[in-house]
Amino acid sequence: MPSDSRFAVLIDADNVSVRYIKLILDEISKDGIATYKRIYGDWTNPALVSWKSALLDNSVIPIQQYSYTTGKNATDSAMIIDAMDILYSGQVEGFCLVSSDSDFTRLAARLRESGMTVVGMGESKTPNSFIAACNRFLYLDILSAADEDEPDEPPKPEASPKKSAAQKKSAAKKAAPAKAAKAKEEPREEPKTSLRTIRRALRSIVRENSDEDEWIIIGKVGNILIKRYPDFDVRNFGFSKLTPFLDSLEMFEIKSERKDNNSSPQMYVRLKG
Repeated sequence: MPSDSRFAVLIDADNVSVRYIKLILDEISKDGIATYKRIYGDWTNPALVSWKSALLDNSVIPIQQYSYTTGKNATDSAMIIDAMDILYSGQVEGFCLVSSDSDFTRLAARLRESGMTVVGMGESKTPNSFIAACNRFLYLDILSAADEDEPDEPPKPEASPKKSAAQKKSAAKKAAPAKAAKAKEEPREEPKTSLRTIRRALRSIVRENSDEDEWIIIGKVGNILIKRYPDFDVRNFGFSKLTPFLDSLEMFEIKSERKDNNSSPQMYVRLKG
């Protein structure tokens, strides 16, 4: 997809936290340009007051939709109507639908039927039906937690003398209970598509699409995997790139090959054994 593809970013304020706004816009910038940036909600509701400064800072247009009836989500209807208007205007190549609500499943499917690229974003509680209706789906809570775990600067080298293997083992053993306690206090959400499912899919993809020597370009593996599982993202499993993730699975041989002196090297992978 060209980097200048135009996207309409439509956000359901009733189902998305304000803390994700920067992450949403940063992620869609990898796919193209956010031509439309709109967020839908009843802005007379005090619960949405925290959005005000975030919308100004990120140039997101709030769309007012009153809650006429208790228990009915009028925001969904307004967002769906706007999406169809934007679709028929012919001004975009894709949509970013931000919500954890399954009510947008049919909208995502309809937009894809019209040739649009649909990127979904929401929390881990998002129903599978909405995830499957998108070309790609990102878990905002998992990605946000991963960003928070990233150090601001690389750790400085220790001035203390080198420890022996026995000392390192003893220190790791003492640190383990503390790490376990921290993990218990702060449970991490898990992606709906498990690592076991991903491993099985990768084995199948490599077997079915490799050349006569059983090698396949890693980029092709990633593209096929996302088509099968829209919510797959290596960051869900603690990695920033696909190659290190594949290497960590200990299932593959990996090589770098350059076709000629002027071309950049391509990374290939094949099953071990």
